[in-house]
Parts: sequence; C-alpha cells; structure tokens
Amino acid sequence: MAQNMGPMFLEALANTRLYPLTDRRLSGLSHAEQVSRLSASGVTVVQLREKNLSPLEFYKEAVATLRVARSHDIKLIINDRVDIAIAINADGVHLGQADLPPAAARRILGPDSIIGFSTHNLQQAQLAAKMPIDYIAIGPIFETETKEASHPPVGLRGLRHVRDAIGKIPLVAIGGITTKNSHDVLEAGADAVAVISDLWVPPEQLATKTELLLRCP
Repeated sequence: MAQNMGPMFLEALANTRLYPLTDRRLSGLSHAEQVSRLSASGVTVVQLREKNLSPLEFYKEAVATLRVARSHDIKLIINDRVDIAIAINADGVHLGQADLPPAAARRILGPDSIIGFSTHNLQQAQLAAKMPIDYIAIGPIFETETKEASHPPVGLRGLRHVRDAIGKIPLVAIGGITTKNSHDVLEAGADAVAVISDLWVPPEQLATKTELLLRCP
C-alpha cells in the first residue's frame, strides 16, 4: 500500500479550497442542519467535529448528518472517532495526536477511507508525512479560541516551512483562519483552509462567508 493517498482528499475538495468544520456550540445548530446549510453554498467535504456528546448521542447526530451529506453529495469526515466512522460508513476520519494512530486506523478503515492527521509544529508534520494518511492538518496558524489554542501559533512562516518539508501531501491549515486572511494562508502553501469560528459566528453570515472562501484561488 502506498504510504500517502492524498489525491483522494483533493478529489473530495473538487477544486475548492474550503474544508469547513461543524460546531454545535458556535452555530447553535445540529450537525445535520449545519451540513444542510453548507451544501447550499457548494461545499464538497465537511468534518463533523463534536467534543461534548456521549458516544450514543454522537452516533445519532452522525447518522442524521451523513443522511444529509449523502443527499447533497458531500463527503463527511468524522473527527477523532474511528468507531463512529465505521458504524455509519462515513467517508473518513480526522485524527489528533492523542487519537488512534493513523496506521492502525488505516488497517481498520481500509484504503478507500480518507484519513487526516493533526500536527502542531514542523517536527510533527515531518513524522506525519511518513504515515498512511491523505492529508496533514497544521495549526493553529493564528491565535484562536478553539481547541488549537493550547498550542503556539505556527504563523505563515511556519506554514511555509511545513509546506517545504512534507512534499506533495495535501496540507490543510487550521486555526484563526477567516475570510480576511485565507488568501495569505493559501499563498503560504496550504491546499485548503479548515474554518470553524469565522463561518459560524454569526451563523446568519454563513452563506456570504462560505461563498468568499470558496472563491479563493
């Protein structure tokens, strides 16, 4: 098996550069409703991110969300939970540094699932480049109030170093990314931007902000 299967993730993006994440707390909406609203703007892949629900509640939300994603031809990636991804037959999983190792997830999920992996510095990204994954996420790029805040910002310069170090593996930038700085992030070498807060706060501006982010060259 080839170590990296990055083209699958790029195909899921379908020539866009936006990788949105759901967030019930910020949006005030169910994950399914968030994906439904994102679909109206032409989003092609979404990560379901949930840190607070019980496994049963997460499963029920994921089932409902996948139903919406399938009806709009959106690829759904599950954050952290390989078991949930398997149970609902999601399109893939996004793993953190403390989650199941990507090699173990690949053995479980097989070659056709998209697997992403979070990194927070150059050394972690270099190690990730040797793993059987489809994309590397690096962040936070800027200061952020979400989970990545526990790590120091990588910055645009750090992002460029990671881009140079990992070769052609798809690189997703996350953390503090907005409609105002997304172009700079892409110019620094990211293949896509993962956006949370700027999309959902306030939720009434979702369509406008999604359209702006999807226009990024």
